[in-house]
Amino acid sequence: MTLTKARVADDPKLRSQYCNSLTSYSRYETRVVRIGGLSLGGQEPIRIQSMTTTNTLDTKATVAQSIRIIEAGGELVRITAPSLKEAENLAHIKKELRAAGFDTPLIADIHFTPNAAEIAARIVEKVRVNPGNYADKKKFAIREYTDSEYHATLERLERRFLPLVKICKEHGTAMRIGTNHGSLSDRILNRYGDTPEGMVESALEFVRVCERESYYEIVLSMKASNTIVMVQAYRLLMARMHEEGMNYPVHLGVTEAGEAEDGRIKSAVGIGALLEDGIGDTVRVSLTEDPEFEIPVAREFVARYASRAGHTPIEEIEDYPISPFEHHRRTTRQVLNIGGGNVPRVFADFAGRDLKASDLEDVGYSYSETLDKWTMTDQACDFLYLGTKSIDFEIPGTLGVVSDFKHWKTHKTDQGYPLFCADEYLGAKEKSLVLNFITVDSTNLSHRLIEAVLDDPTVVFVLETAHEHGMADQRRMIVRLLNLGSVAPVILKRDYKGLATDNLLLYPPTDMGGLLIDGLGDGVWLNADNGQEEVANAVQFGTLQATRTRISKTEYISCPSCGRTLFDLQETTAKIRARTAHLKGVKIGIMGCIVNGPGEMADADYGYVGTGVDKITLYKGQEVVQRNVAADCAVDSLIELIKQHGDWVENPVNTT
Repeated sequence: MTLTKARVADDPKLRSQYCNSLTSYSRYETRVVRIGGLSLGGQEPIRIQSMTTTNTLDTKATVAQSIRIIEAGGELVRITAPSLKEAENLAHIKKELRAAGFDTPLIADIHFTPNAAEIAARIVEKVRVNPGNYADKKKFAIREYTDSEYHATLERLERRFLPLVKICKEHGTAMRIGTNHGSLSDRILNRYGDTPEGMVESALEFVRVCERESYYEIVLSMKASNTIVMVQAYRLLMARMHEEGMNYPVHLGVTEAGEAEDGRIKSAVGIGALLEDGIGDTVRVSLTEDPEFEIPVAREFVARYASRAGHTPIEEIEDYPISPFEHHRRTTRQVLNIGGGNVPRVFADFAGRDLKASDLEDVGYSYSETLDKWTMTDQACDFLYLGTKSIDFEIPGTLGVVSDFKHWKTHKTDQGYPLFCADEYLGAKEKSLVLNFITVDSTNLSHRLIEAVLDDPTVVFVLETAHEHGMADQRRMIVRLLNLGSVAPVILKRDYKGLATDNLLLYPPTDMGGLLIDGLGDGVWLNADNGQEEVANAVQFGTLQATRTRISKTEYISCPSCGRTLFDLQETTAKIRARTAHLKGVKIGIMGCIVNGPGEMADADYGYVGTGVDKITLYKGQEVVQRNVAADCAVDSLIELIKQHGDWVENPVNTT
């Protein structure tokens, strides 16, 4: 029986079946799969892995990079095998690693070549196959499949896939069936559309073949560069497995996450949203960087959950009023520029600071004394929180100031708004006629308070939590508001005082990302240490960008490189970013090879894809525009393509 969208929408109880609990953290217990000497799934630790970027035929370089991954903490090493020669060379790589004293399981990454998979399965401990391009066709063809045609294609797929299943079973080799959003087959696309449901069905078709052969050493993945699609697909996979009596372990990753700050934030949003709900048995963070740098990031994600179970109880959610498989923004009333149809707002916390005009440069504003004008970037915050402090200079007219209620009463300004605690608000005789913030946590967001402000058009709730399982705590508060019919906007506020800057790129996107993906949250407020204001502001905007809830910059869908890559991906990405970073809202796919080409960058406006050694093919959407452009002039050609389609602007400057 198929879990259809209609059933998901109609049955609130079914909506929580993708995890053990929406409020009590526990790992979703999957079956244990053996990968060489490593156990994955069940109650085993969440395993960390990465993938080599060297040419697989270069044994020495691949072995050296594998060792760097292992010494950084990688527990599995994936190596591409795009053809028979690379698959055969896995034997030499494995022999050299074992001779050097490393018994880490190896994974062969297979796409278009079933014969290579069959060779690799006799050598390494695990093979990864992508259903969309292993035995199916991808020509972006639009056609109707009759039921008989569809089943005939499935039979052909099974015949092509069955030899690999038998080899894996015979040799004790595990298999990851890894669906990628951008490489769904034409058959799946025409039957299910470009949807999470199509991704899940694509994988389960292969699983059913395995099960008919009594082969169960399977790991599943649902990767996408769009975090909303990725999270929904994994959740739907878990619900479908629950319904069909399956419990295979899952591998988590956001494909083509990118580099540096953006790649870390985007990975944290997608991977973190699932880890928070106890989903995930192994993790790979796909960064456009050397693979050993992915490992510490993945380890930091996983470490947060080692002692999460057994936390202070949170009231259970019996009937979830939100579909975790579809994105719908929570309906809220508009209060000034918060809620309603507005993008989520960003707060900068300067509490206790004697603010100078120059301090606002950290949050997107700069003042020119000569011109007597403020300049603002696309990542300029919307509100400043000052607590009990005041500003003694003129601020931009678009910027709001939030002050503690008692201070606000005696220091009113046209752009100033009060922040109440719950009891203050209920007892206050004086309030703003426009906008009133009420800070609450799960202990004082009472029915009495919600009902008292139900019809107040000026109220915005600021949801705070110090709970160990803070995302679930805030989710429970929002469900309480929903159940009581409140349409007051909510600001998600979290305190990260004392957190190292590197982790500031990871923890807030994890904690807030899942809620934003579910359409819960009309603003974000991150409280960090003094001196971290610039990073905190960037993280908040980056989190909103990664959840597709507020676009403030160019988005790069950049693959992490591997042995198939046909040009220097890191250097090229840096060049493209340097020239296009001001193109707000434009999505550019940068792919090292055709495997990660038009399909994987399905969400991109423009594509830059390696199709030969130092040869680039340029795309507009999924359509080829120029083939075999020399790499040394391909970036210029990309810029010209963007100009031709009207998406180019010179560096804009906003002044107020």
